Amino acid sequence: MNLIQFFDQSGARAVAAVDGDTARQVNATTSVYELATTALSQGIGLSALVAQRGLGDTINRHDILAQGRMLAPIDHPDPAHLYITGTGLTHLGSASTRDAMHKGNAAKQEQLTDSMKMFQMGLEGGKPEGGARGVQPEWFYKGNGTTVVNPGHPIPSPSFARDAGEEPEIAGIYLIDANGQPRRLGFALANEFSDHVTERVNYLYLAHSKLRACAFGPELRVGDLPEHIEGMSRIYRDGAVIWEKPFLSGEANMSHTIANLEYHHFKYDLFRQPGDVHVHMFGTATLSFADNIVTQPNDVFEIEESQFGAPLRNPVRIEDEHPLIVGNLY
Repeated sequence: MNLIQFFDQSGARAVAAVDGDTARQVNATTSVYELATTALSQGIGLSALVAQRGLGDTINRHDILAQGRMLAPIDHPDPAHLYITGTGLTHLGSASTRDAMHKGNAAKQEQLTDSMKMFQMGLEGGKPEGGARGVQPEWFYKGNGTTVVNPGHPIPSPSFARDAGEEPEIAGIYLIDANGQPRRLGFALANEFSDHVTERVNYLYLAHSKLRACAFGPELRVGDLPEHIEGMSRIYRDGAVIWEKPFLSGEANMSHTIANLEYHHFKYDLFRQPGDVHVHMFGTATLSFADNIVTQPNDVFEIEESQFGAPLRNPVRIEDEHPLIVGNLY
């Protein structure tokens, strides 16, 4: 079962359960967050609560997407309590692009870059017995709920950005329960939109390059992550595909277990505050930037994988400069 959030024809929020090509509205439900918190309070799972509430009208999710009425598959009533974070260098093959980006800045070409060292650490210790508490991955903070762009809507690239590039990934979706324990709701397609030119200047600019908008969804896959994921990432310009490449994910294609990545994120008390939502992106090995693609305004990113339902599509928009004035209040 997949879940989607959307605005109905009257503008009211609604939730639907997707089974194959059929989507039906979940009765008396206006948000996945409310559905999840209620499931926690009743001590049951999302699927059980959906069955308890029952399904109503059949809806056409493709029309909803085309009309711009689709929402991200989870949000929070207070966007500051939704964290967007991620890990990098987690996929087999993910080090090659990063290594090439930073190797030219190294004093000696024969030395391993920090990226390659981190990748090697993952190969050696990212899949410990039991799944968790292996080597730490690279980790980054991306933003909060205010940076999330709904499926189909433009991803803004700030005026100061030097690149506007997609990253096709899988994101884990979590709600922190009353006891401060993360509860996994499922997984979604994600575009971890980044500024790769800024990152390439110096590895220490990675944190800056990640502070961008992002998109995930449109569907929340309720259940375990498939072992093997093979999707397609594309860029359209004026209606034509200018670049496409398959992307792989799932633990069969990763140097870390999902449990290990989750442990090293949620081991911090900061990320176990009751009621918070976490969207944690697991990384990728596929970038158009690696093929020297330079995106332009109105280019459309598309990320699809049939196991996650409808594809995630977003055009890119370059923002106007926003004057920044720091004033005194003393």
